[in-house]
Amino acid sequence: MRRPGLRPLRRKSLARLTFRISAPILAGALLALPGGAGAQELRSYTVVGDAIPHSLTGAPGHAGRGRALVVERSSTCILCHSGPFPEQKFQGDLAPDLTGSGSRASAGQLRLRLVDASRLNAATIMPSYYRVDGLNRVGTPWRGKPILSAEQIEDIVAYLVSLRE
Repeated sequence: MRRPGLRPLRRKSLARLTFRISAPILAGALLALPGGAGAQELRSYTVVGDAIPHSLTGAPGHAGRGRALVVERSSTCILCHSGPFPEQKFQGDLAPDLTGSGSRASAGQLRLRLVDASRLNAATIMPSYYRVDGLNRVGTPWRGKPILSAEQIEDIVAYLVSLRE
């Protein structure tokens, strides 16, 4: 005969054990995301009007790598945006469709939106992918680190510019 109350205690201890095992694994996975730019130094850039006219790296990005980043859920683009991604079953509808983005905006305008969209709209929900100062509620492991590297920004810009209507 079972003692009353034994089962909930066992569940509780299993939940604690699962958390103890999975929390470090999850934290490590988040830090290892392709979008994590690590502790590298931010490169300087100049905003001119509504754009950052010059590449953050001094070289053009690679559109193929940019597309891979956009459709990868860990980079968060496809969680809010939709676009010409037939292989992706679930796409966002909170933000503009990326189809034709190269016809609607220049590379510099797209770059600024990725680097720091809040410069154009303070109430935006789009993350600032290459900004580290003045941010609120940033988890300790991510403080002082951009979400994307300068190279990743340039790859995404190269891909978005290629999307013409």
